[in-house]
Amino acid sequence: MNLDEIDRRILRILQKDGRITNVELSRLVNLSPAATLERVRKLEHAAVISGYTARLDPETVNLGLLVFVQVTLDRTSADIFDSFAKAVRAIPQVSECYMVAGGFDYLVKARVRDMSAYRAFLGKTLTRLPGVRQTHTYTVMEEVKSDLELPL
Repeated sequence: MNLDEIDRRILRILQKDGRITNVELSRLVNLSPAATLERVRKLEHAAVISGYTARLDPETVNLGLLVFVQVTLDRTSADIFDSFAKAVRAIPQVSECYMVAGGFDYLVKARVRDMSAYRAFLGKTLTRLPGVRQTHTYTVMEEVKSDLELPL
């Protein structure tokens, strides 16, 4: 889908506030409410907008420890990649997981209550996934920037 400047403005605004009313959004992009709603629906239909969520404060929901874990598999084959990916998708503590090129195979981002919960997560869950040979953990001391918005 080709995005024009109005589409980009709509997307920038919705990234900041997905709960904005259509009337307010239309005022900010200088379109009628009907035209704005039509554009938003087209963006949703084309999967440019993939959904709407609420951002939660991890501390207040008792998930204050953020870790990144490098995972190295014992072999690199399609079946083990598929098995690992399927298994990691089912773990609620894992918020993001990426297959990467370089010195390891996957980078996992996870949130847990505290270090004790992380040790249990690592020992009872992550290291028991299919093909895991080795992990290296990086504990986040301070979140300097955590931004879900894409730079449009």
